[in-house]
Amino acid sequence: MFFAHGIIFFQTFAEKLEKQMRIPSNKIKDVVAFFKQELIGLYEDNEIKSFINLVMEAYTGLNAVQLTVNNDKLLNESVLLKIKFAINDLKIFRPVQYILGKTWFYDLEFTLSSDVLIPRPETEELVKWIIDDYKNNPYLFNLLDIGCGSGCIPISLKKHLFKAEIVAMDVSEKALEIAKTNSNLNKVEVNFRLQDIFDREKWKDFPEMDVIVSNPPYVFESEKKQMHANVLEYEPHQALFVSNEDPLVFYNAIADFASIKLKKNGCLYVEINENMAFQTKSMLLEKGFSNCEIRKDMQGKDRMIKASFNV
Repeated sequence: MFFAHGIIFFQTFAEKLEKQMRIPSNKIKDVVAFFKQELIGLYEDNEIKSFINLVMEAYTGLNAVQLTVNNDKLLNESVLLKIKFAINDLKIFRPVQYILGKTWFYDLEFTLSSDVLIPRPETEELVKWIIDDYKNNPYLFNLLDIGCGSGCIPISLKKHLFKAEIVAMDVSEKALEIAKTNSNLNKVEVNFRLQDIFDREKWKDFPEMDVIVSNPPYVFESEKKQMHANVLEYEPHQALFVSNEDPLVFYNAIADFASIKLKKNGCLYVEINENMAFQTKSMLLEKGFSNCEIRKDMQGKDRMIKASFNV
Protein backbone atom coordinates (compact mmCIF):
# COMPACT_ATOMS: atom_id res chain seq x y z
CA MET A 1 0.00 0.00 0.00
CA PHE A 2 2.78 2.42 0.92
CA PHE A 3 4.57 1.65 -2.35
CA ALA A 4 1.40 2.40 -4.33
CA HIS A 5 0.92 5.67 -2.48
CA GLY A 6 4.55 6.52 -3.21
CA ILE A 7 4.00 6.00 -6.94
CA ILE A 8 0.86 8.15 -6.88
CA PHE A 9 2.69 10.92 -4.98
CA PHE A 10 5.60 10.88 -7.45
CA GLN A 11 3.23 10.94 -10.43
CA THR A 12 1.31 13.86 -8.89
CA PHE A 13 4.53 15.75 -8.18
CA ALA A 14 5.80 15.09 -11.69
CA GLU A 15 2.51 16.30 -13.17
CA LYS A 16 2.71 19.51 -11.11
CA LEU A 17 6.29 20.02 -12.22
CA GLU A 18 5.22 19.50 -15.82
CA LYS A 19 2.53 22.15 -15.51
CA GLN A 20 4.91 24.61 -13.89
CA MET A 21 7.70 24.08 -16.39
CA ARG A 22 6.34 24.03 -19.91
CA ILE A 23 8.92 23.68 -22.67
CA PRO A 24 7.88 24.53 -26.27
CA SER A 25 9.10 21.15 -27.52
CA ASN A 26 11.36 18.24 -26.68
CA LYS A 27 13.97 19.46 -29.13
CA ILE A 28 17.39 20.06 -27.60
CA LYS A 29 17.48 23.68 -28.78
CA ASP A 30 14.18 24.43 -27.01
CA VAL A 31 15.24 22.62 -23.85
CA VAL A 32 18.52 24.56 -23.74
CA ALA A 33 16.71 27.86 -24.33
CA PHE A 34 14.24 27.05 -21.54
CA PHE A 35 17.07 26.00 -19.21
CA LYS A 36 18.77 29.36 -19.74
CA GLN A 37 15.57 31.37 -19.35
CA GLU A 38 14.73 29.71 -16.01
CA LEU A 39 18.10 30.64 -14.48
CA ILE A 40 18.53 34.18 -15.81
CA GLY A 41 18.87 36.58 -12.89
CA LEU A 42 19.91 33.85 -10.48
CA TYR A 43 23.39 33.19 -11.87
CA GLU A 44 25.95 34.84 -14.10
CA ASP A 45 25.76 33.97 -17.81
CA ASN A 46 28.97 31.93 -17.75
CA GLU A 47 27.66 29.90 -14.78
CA ILE A 48 24.39 29.19 -16.57
CA LYS A 49 26.28 28.03 -19.65
CA SER A 50 28.41 25.73 -17.49
CA PHE A 51 25.33 24.28 -15.76
CA ILE A 52 23.63 23.63 -19.09
CA ASN A 53 26.68 21.84 -20.48
CA LEU A 54 27.19 19.73 -17.34
CA VAL A 55 23.55 18.71 -16.91
CA MET A 56 22.88 18.07 -20.57
CA GLU A 57 26.01 15.97 -20.99
CA ALA A 58 25.20 13.98 -17.84
CA TYR A 59 21.64 13.20 -18.95
CA THR A 60 21.96 13.06 -22.75
CA GLY A 61 25.57 11.98 -23.22
CA LEU A 62 26.18 14.90 -25.57
CA ASN A 63 28.90 17.49 -24.99
CA ALA A 64 28.55 21.19 -25.83
CA VAL A 65 29.58 20.78 -29.48
CA GLN A 66 27.34 17.75 -29.98
CA LEU A 67 24.38 19.61 -28.47
CA THR A 68 24.76 22.31 -31.11
CA VAL A 69 25.12 19.83 -33.96
CA ASN A 70 22.11 17.82 -32.75
CA ASN A 71 19.95 20.76 -31.65
CA ASP A 72 16.84 19.37 -33.42
CA LYS A 73 17.13 15.99 -31.72
CA LEU A 74 14.15 15.05 -29.54
CA LEU A 75 14.68 14.09 -25.90
CA ASN A 76 12.48 11.45 -24.31
CA GLU A 77 10.22 12.27 -21.37
CA SER A 78 12.44 10.51 -18.83
CA VAL A 79 15.46 12.64 -19.73
CA LEU A 80 13.31 15.75 -19.87
CA LEU A 81 12.02 15.13 -16.35
CA LYS A 82 15.58 14.72 -15.00
CA ILE A 83 16.54 18.03 -16.58
CA LYS A 84 13.51 19.74 -15.06
CA PHE A 85 14.38 18.39 -11.61
CA ALA A 86 17.93 19.68 -12.06
CA ILE A 87 16.65 23.13 -13.03
CA ASN A 88 14.40 23.22 -9.97
CA ASP A 89 17.36 22.28 -7.73
CA LEU A 90 19.53 24.96 -9.32
CA LYS A 91 16.81 27.52 -8.66
CA ILE A 92 17.15 26.82 -4.92
CA PHE A 93 20.94 27.02 -5.30
CA ARG A 94 21.74 23.36 -4.77
CA PRO A 95 25.26 22.81 -6.14
CA VAL A 96 25.26 21.16 -9.55
CA GLN A 97 27.89 18.68 -8.31
CA TYR A 98 25.43 17.36 -5.72
CA ILE A 99 22.60 17.31 -8.27
CA LEU A 100 24.66 15.12 -10.60
CA GLY A 101 26.33 13.22 -7.76
CA LYS A 102 29.78 13.66 -9.23
CA THR A 103 32.53 16.11 -10.09
CA TRP A 104 35.99 16.22 -11.65
CA PHE A 105 39.21 16.86 -9.75
CA TYR A 106 42.71 16.70 -11.20
CA ASP A 107 41.26 15.05 -14.35
CA LEU A 108 39.65 12.27 -12.30
CA GLU A 109 35.95 11.65 -11.70
CA PHE A 110 34.70 11.62 -8.11
CA THR A 111 31.37 10.56 -6.68
CA LEU A 112 29.88 13.15 -4.32
CA SER A 113 27.16 13.52 -1.72
CA SER A 114 26.33 16.31 0.71
CA ASP A 115 28.36 14.38 3.34
CA VAL A 116 31.57 15.69 1.77
CA LEU A 117 32.84 19.02 0.51
CA ILE A 118 32.92 19.74 -3.19
CA PRO A 119 36.62 19.70 -4.21
CA ARG A 120 37.98 23.12 -5.17
CA PRO A 121 40.48 24.16 -7.87
CA GLU A 122 42.77 25.60 -5.18
CA THR A 123 43.14 22.13 -3.70
CA GLU A 124 44.24 20.87 -7.11
CA GLU A 125 47.12 23.32 -6.82
CA LEU A 126 48.10 21.82 -3.47
CA VAL A 127 48.03 18.34 -5.02
CA LYS A 128 50.13 19.53 -7.96
CA TRP A 129 52.73 20.97 -5.57
CA ILE A 130 53.19 17.59 -3.92
CA ILE A 131 53.25 15.74 -7.24
CA ASP A 132 55.88 18.11 -8.62
CA ASP A 133 58.02 17.62 -5.50
CA TYR A 134 57.84 13.81 -5.51
CA LYS A 135 57.24 12.68 -9.10
CA ASN A 136 60.94 11.97 -9.62
CA ASN A 137 61.44 10.35 -6.23
CA PRO A 138 62.89 6.86 -6.98
CA TYR A 139 62.13 5.42 -3.54
CA LEU A 140 59.05 4.05 -1.85
CA PHE A 141 57.62 6.57 0.59
CA ASN A 142 54.50 6.89 2.69
CA LEU A 143 52.01 9.74 2.82
CA LEU A 144 49.10 10.60 5.09
CA ASP A 145 46.11 12.82 4.29
CA ILE A 146 44.35 14.17 7.40
CA GLY A 147 40.64 14.84 6.83
CA CYS A 148 40.29 13.22 3.42
CA GLY A 149 36.59 13.91 2.75
CA SER A 150 35.73 12.63 -0.74
CA GLY A 151 39.25 11.25 -1.08
CA CYS A 152 40.18 13.69 -3.84
CA ILE A 153 43.64 14.45 -2.41
CA PRO A 154 44.94 10.95 -1.59
CA ILE A 155 43.38 9.34 -4.67
CA SER A 156 44.81 11.96 -7.03
CA LEU A 157 48.21 11.64 -5.39
CA LYS A 158 48.17 7.85 -5.60
CA LYS A 159 47.18 8.03 -9.27
CA HIS A 160 50.31 10.07 -10.05
CA LEU A 161 52.81 8.99 -7.39
CA PHE A 162 53.07 5.24 -7.91
CA LYS A 163 55.75 4.74 -5.27
CA ALA A 164 53.67 6.29 -2.51
CA GLU A 165 51.93 4.16 0.09
CA ILE A 166 49.01 6.33 1.09
CA VAL A 167 46.92 6.44 4.25
CA ALA A 168 43.91 8.76 4.57
CA MET A 169 41.91 9.52 7.68
CA ASP A 170 38.62 11.22 8.43
CA VAL A 171 36.33 11.59 11.44
CA SER A 172 33.20 10.97 9.33
CA GLU A 173 32.13 7.41 8.51
CA LYS A 174 29.93 8.67 5.68
CA ALA A 175 32.82 10.60 4.17
CA LEU A 176 35.00 7.49 4.28
CA GLU A 177 32.30 5.49 2.48
CA ILE A 178 32.37 8.07 -0.34
CA ALA A 179 36.18 8.07 -0.35
CA LYS A 180 36.32 4.27 -0.62
CA THR A 181 33.84 4.38 -3.50
CA ASN A 182 36.05 6.92 -5.27
CA SER A 183 39.14 4.82 -4.65
CA ASN A 184 37.46 1.88 -6.38
CA LEU A 185 36.14 4.13 -9.16
CA ASN A 186 39.63 5.38 -9.93
CA LYS A 187 41.30 1.99 -9.41
CA VAL A 188 43.82 3.01 -6.76
CA GLU A 189 44.66 1.56 -3.37
CA VAL A 190 44.45 3.87 -0.37
CA ASN A 191 44.31 2.77 3.26
CA PHE A 192 41.35 4.65 4.75
CA ARG A 193 41.03 5.00 8.52
CA LEU A 194 38.28 6.35 10.76
CA GLN A 195 40.18 8.69 13.04
CA ASP A 196 39.76 12.02 14.83
CA ILE A 197 42.93 14.11 14.72
CA PHE A 198 42.08 15.43 18.20
CA ASP A 199 42.17 11.92 19.70
CA ARG A 200 45.83 12.10 20.64
CA GLU A 201 45.80 8.70 22.33
CA LYS A 202 45.36 7.10 18.89
CA TRP A 203 48.34 8.86 17.35
CA LYS A 204 50.57 6.01 18.47
CA ASP A 205 48.71 3.70 16.07
CA PHE A 206 50.14 5.54 13.06
CA PRO A 207 53.56 4.78 11.55
CA GLU A 208 56.06 7.51 10.75
CA MET A 209 55.37 9.36 7.51
CA ASP A 210 57.49 10.96 4.81
CA VAL A 211 54.70 13.35 3.82
CA ILE A 212 51.62 14.64 5.62
CA VAL A 213 48.99 16.72 3.82
CA SER A 214 45.76 18.28 5.00
CA ASN A 215 43.01 20.62 3.87
CA PRO A 216 41.29 21.13 7.23
CA PRO A 217 38.37 23.43 8.10
CA TYR A 218 39.62 27.02 8.04
CA VAL A 219 36.71 29.36 7.27
CA PHE A 220 35.87 31.69 10.17
CA GLU A 221 32.33 31.55 11.53
CA SER A 222 32.26 35.32 10.94
CA GLU A 223 32.86 34.74 7.22
CA LYS A 224 29.54 32.94 6.77
CA LYS A 225 27.74 36.16 5.82
CA GLN A 226 30.08 36.54 2.83
CA MET A 227 29.38 33.06 1.48
CA HIS A 228 26.87 31.99 -1.14
CA ALA A 229 23.72 30.03 -0.32
CA ASN A 230 24.92 27.02 -2.34
CA VAL A 231 27.76 26.59 0.17
CA LEU A 232 25.98 27.52 3.40
CA GLU A 233 22.84 25.49 2.82
CA TYR A 234 24.26 22.34 1.27
CA GLU A 235 27.91 21.65 2.15
CA PRO A 236 28.86 20.06 5.52
CA HIS A 237 29.66 22.80 8.02
CA GLN A 238 31.95 20.62 10.14
CA ALA A 239 34.30 20.39 7.17
CA LEU A 240 34.25 24.13 6.55
CA PHE A 241 34.09 26.30 9.64
CA VAL A 242 36.18 27.06 12.72
CA SER A 243 35.46 29.43 15.58
CA ASN A 244 36.73 32.99 15.42
CA GLU A 245 38.30 32.46 18.85
CA ASP A 246 40.50 29.52 17.81
CA PRO A 247 40.91 29.55 14.01
CA LEU A 248 44.11 27.47 14.07
CA VAL A 249 42.68 24.66 16.20
CA PHE A 250 43.09 22.06 13.43
CA TYR A 251 46.51 23.35 12.36
CA ASN A 252 47.84 23.13 15.91
CA ALA A 253 46.71 19.51 16.20
CA ILE A 254 48.07 18.64 12.75
CA ALA A 255 51.41 20.31 13.52
CA ASP A 256 51.71 18.48 16.85
CA PHE A 257 50.90 15.19 15.13
CA ALA A 258 53.39 15.90 12.33
CA SER A 259 56.14 16.85 14.77
CA ILE A 260 55.85 13.34 16.21
CA LYS A 261 55.06 11.30 13.12
CA LEU A 262 57.08 12.93 10.32
CA LYS A 263 60.39 11.27 9.52
CA LYS A 264 63.49 13.42 9.54
CA ASN A 265 63.33 15.85 6.62
CA GLY A 266 59.68 14.88 6.11
CA CYS A 267 57.31 17.50 4.71
CA LEU A 268 53.97 18.89 5.79
CA TYR A 269 51.64 20.49 3.23
CA VAL A 270 48.46 22.32 4.27
CA GLU A 271 45.82 24.42 2.60
CA ILE A 272 45.16 27.59 4.60
CA ASN A 273 42.91 30.58 5.13
CA GLU A 274 44.44 33.48 3.22
CA ASN A 275 43.91 35.73 6.25
CA MET A 276 45.89 33.41 8.55
CA ALA A 277 48.93 32.67 6.39
CA PHE A 278 51.56 34.38 8.52
CA GLN A 279 49.98 33.26 11.79
CA THR A 280 50.02 29.67 10.54
CA LYS A 281 53.63 29.97 9.41
CA SER A 282 54.65 31.47 12.78
CA MET A 283 52.94 28.66 14.65
CA LEU A 284 54.77 26.04 12.58
CA LEU A 285 58.13 27.74 13.16
CA GLU A 286 57.45 27.86 16.91
CA LYS A 287 56.77 24.11 16.89
CA GLY A 288 60.13 23.35 15.29
CA PHE A 289 59.32 23.28 11.59
CA SER A 290 61.64 24.94 9.09
CA ASN A 291 61.77 25.97 5.43
CA CYS A 292 58.18 27.22 5.71
CA GLU A 293 57.02 28.37 2.30
CA ILE A 294 53.74 30.17 1.67
CA ARG A 295 52.41 29.74 -1.85
CA LYS A 296 49.67 31.73 -3.56
CA ASP A 297 46.80 30.16 -5.49
CA MET A 298 45.72 31.06 -9.02
CA GLN A 299 43.81 34.06 -7.65
CA GLY A 300 46.88 35.47 -5.94
CA LYS A 301 45.73 34.52 -2.43
CA ASP A 302 48.01 32.98 0.19
CA ARG A 303 46.50 29.49 0.05
CA MET A 304 49.01 26.81 1.05
CA ILE A 305 52.11 26.18 3.14
CA LYS A 306 54.87 23.62 2.87
CA ALA A 307 57.15 23.04 5.87
CA SER A 308 59.81 20.47 6.72
CA PHE A 309 60.68 18.84 10.03
CA ASN A 310 64.32 18.06 10.68
CA VAL A 311 64.42 16.98 14.32
